Amino acid sequence: MKVRADYTCPLELVHDMIKGKWKPIILWRLRLGATSLAKLEQDIEGITQKMLLEHLKELIEYGFVDKRTYLGYPLHVEYFLTENMGKQILEALRIMQHIGIEYLKKSGKEQELIAKNVIPD
Repeated sequence: MKVRADYTCPLELVHDMIKGKWKPIILWRLRLGATSLAKLEQDIEGITQKMLLEHLKELIEYGFVDKRTYLGYPLHVEYFLTENMGKQILEALRIMQHIGIEYLKKSGKEQELIAKNVIPD
């Protein structure tokens, strides 16, 4: 993804960096720690490996995510949040998660949140 040269404000830039259906979900999953591509694909319901790889590549380019490659066979790669931007963006995602939870509760979907282990029973 290309970064535009002109922005109205820095928020517009960050929005472009993490926009899309999957990037915030990938970042949110990585809050749990470093993990393999296969585990990310398994944990994020509905994402294809192609889309996951594309988004991981962009998140790495922007500095939110990094990867560690272990030698050997089979090759093992782990993806993780970077200390600076990766962990900082979690503050914004936590707020967004909280807003989503509150909205769903008010909409009568608390049982769905409990069933998905988003909130405790």
